[in-house]
Amino acid sequence: MTPLQWRLLWLLLPLSSRAQKLPTRDEELFQMQIRDKASFHHSSVIPDGAEISSYLFRDTPKRYFFVVEEDNTPLSVTVTPCDTPLEWTLSLQELPEAASGEGSGEPEPLEQQKQVTSEEATELLSYKGNDVESFVSSSSPSGLYQLELLSTEKDTHFKVYATTTPESDQPYPELPYDPRVDVTSLGRTTVTLAWKPSPTASLLRQPVQYCVVVSREHNFKSLCAVEAKLSLDDAFMTAPRPGLDFSPFDFAHFGFPAGSAGKERGVLAKPPPKLGRPVPARPQADIQKICIGNKNIFTVSDLKPDTQYYFDVFVANSRSNTSTAYVGTFARTREEAKQKTVELKDGRVTDVFVKRKGAKFLRFAPVSSHQKVTFFVHSCLDAVQIQVRRDGKLVLSQNVEGIRQFLLRGKPKAKYLVRLKGNKKGASVLKILASTRPGKHSFPSLPEDTRVKVFDKLRTCSSATVAWLGTQERNKFCIYKKEVDDSYNDEQKKREQNQCLGPDTRKKSEKVLCKYFHSQNPQKAVTTETVKGLQPGKAYLLDVYVIGHGGHSVKYQSKVVKTRKFC
Repeated sequence: MTPLQWRLLWLLLPLSSRAQKLPTRDEELFQMQIRDKASFHHSSVIPDGAEISSYLFRDTPKRYFFVVEEDNTPLSVTVTPCDTPLEWTLSLQELPEAASGEGSGEPEPLEQQKQVTSEEATELLSYKGNDVESFVSSSSPSGLYQLELLSTEKDTHFKVYATTTPESDQPYPELPYDPRVDVTSLGRTTVTLAWKPSPTASLLRQPVQYCVVVSREHNFKSLCAVEAKLSLDDAFMTAPRPGLDFSPFDFAHFGFPAGSAGKERGVLAKPPPKLGRPVPARPQADIQKICIGNKNIFTVSDLKPDTQYYFDVFVANSRSNTSTAYVGTFARTREEAKQKTVELKDGRVTDVFVKRKGAKFLRFAPVSSHQKVTFFVHSCLDAVQIQVRRDGKLVLSQNVEGIRQFLLRGKPKAKYLVRLKGNKKGASVLKILASTRPGKHSFPSLPEDTRVKVFDKLRTCSSATVAWLGTQERNKFCIYKKEVDDSYNDEQKKREQNQCLGPDTRKKSEKVLCKYFHSQNPQKAVTTETVKGLQPGKAYLLDVYVIGHGGHSVKYQSKVVKTRKFC
């Protein structure tokens, strides 16, 4: 070990720092040191030309040191805060004269070293904030440089990069002359971004990739801050325990046996149960990071309409694993197209079509005062969701399949807003009626079970006997038949299942009969009919319609029956 390194070792020990053999830009030694990156996590010496990551506890300052051995040396120091603002100061302290020349190699007395370290240092730069900030000098004096960092808000991570060869290193990707991110297209759920390519890729031909970050909170000034927001545990190393000044690696690096550390310090005699204080769980941030290779245009999709988003682009050097932030931007996605509100007339049926996953709004404003209001909803195909608000207050939210009736309490001069939402399967067709006179309406009453049953034992070569349920209310029932192919499948049957299509859409030749039916006993409200005039071995689609007093009809579930081929 050279005399200079012996003196620097004794200089740093009184400061309770965890020193190692000071790195230089001797490239062979530098490459050896950089491969052993774990050593940088346990050292207070900043390596020349390599970025280090470390951790700060709140209100606990941390100091880092490095030596510039010759005057007029170029110097660049960059500090990258992650997750929270930092206070940091870079200062210079001249080395004792004996340390800069030839010496005996013998360590000086400890009291004399304390006098050296107590001398006032010259402050070069002091900064407070969360920007990526650098100290750059084309000609720096030799001496001991000290970087002191402090976080007053919370525990946090940070990165530091220092080099005495900034012109040749260029560790961080360069930004173009216009480093802004532009919004080139704006939609309800998409935003297209574009930016100028980094000279590191276009001119220097170094491997880079761009990462796009989308947030609903704010812009980010470093990729380090983004990763801290995404995951405190996965993106960074475990926080060291306060008071653990040395690790066994440090002692071994200075030539001490690793086992001797436990004899001197009881805290190392047993393996610590867990390095680092527990980090309280917090909900995952509303943020997304997408790395897209070397493209400089990107469309962000699946955004929410009428919502403000913040967009950042980072160019990352694949070799050095360093990154630089473009000037971020923000934009608000466009509003959803305003839905036209349909007016409902008291006692009148309104046909409604709702797109897949779409919505329709209807308004009902009774002219006269009322005590009750009834909504009849007939979902012709798949189920839909209905929400009703009375004067802005939600009074009903239900899924509707088939036909449903909802009775709500009324208020004088109340206005009702109805929202119908389609499902994921497909478009929906509905009929809806609102009435302040529940006793008078055009929808027929229906049983809970609207299936049509075929009696298999009563099937013949020319007839089929069917049964269905009725209600206590006297209604008109009509049966229709239609011959279908043997290959009649579920998809065709589904098209026939539109319950809103009435008997008026059927051919007269398909009509079997109509009759009136009701029963005072709901359990005995069953009626049967025999459909005659069928052909042997043929398949028929049978439909039963119930028609209310107002003329509105509802179709029961269709049934396919096949006559016997031989009798």
